[in-house]
Amino acid sequence: MSAASLPNTDPSLMKPEPLLEPLPFEFPPFEQQQFIETVGLSFELVGLPRMAGRILGWLLISNPPHQSPGELATVLQASKGSISTMTRLLTQLGLIERTSLPGKRRDYFRIKPNAWAELTKQRITQIKTFRQIAEQGLKLIDDSAPPLRQRLEEMHAVHAFLEQELPLMMERWEQQHTSQVMPTATDSPTQVG
Repeated sequence: MSAASLPNTDPSLMKPEPLLEPLPFEFPPFEQQQFIETVGLSFELVGLPRMAGRILGWLLISNPPHQSPGELATVLQASKGSISTMTRLLTQLGLIERTSLPGKRRDYFRIKPNAWAELTKQRITQIKTFRQIAEQGLKLIDDSAPPLRQRLEEMHAVHAFLEQELPLMMERWEQQHTSQVMPTATDSPTQVG
């Protein structure tokens, strides 16, 4: 090999590329951290994992409204495995959705539009199931004394009432909701199936 074909190894010409410093990360302010923990504890009260509630809590107040799994792990000081498992659960519950941004290779999560209305509609189905269970139980103890029937009669009455009233309330909500203009995010991510 001739000296002309060798790369120039002059140390003065071998300057390192400047490192791109990541933006300094700042944890959410204390009040936001408290909110995140409150949502987490509320989830725990209804039998759901606290971490799922913490993720939802952060997505409710985060700016931007979409967060990558890595960002969630950093903010919530959780493992990526835990974030993966809990975002899957929240997606199945219909509360969040996976999104992408143009030109970005990673996925993000955000609160699913109309998540709360959809969750309430799911609850209506569950209410119907509990009403039907109460009816089955009442048939089993049809000839029993009123004190024995009281528990199932109350269960049936509450669920029959809610099954009738909640759809009407949701109908009113949808009428009110569609008559109002809802603000949209300036950077609308694309939903990923």
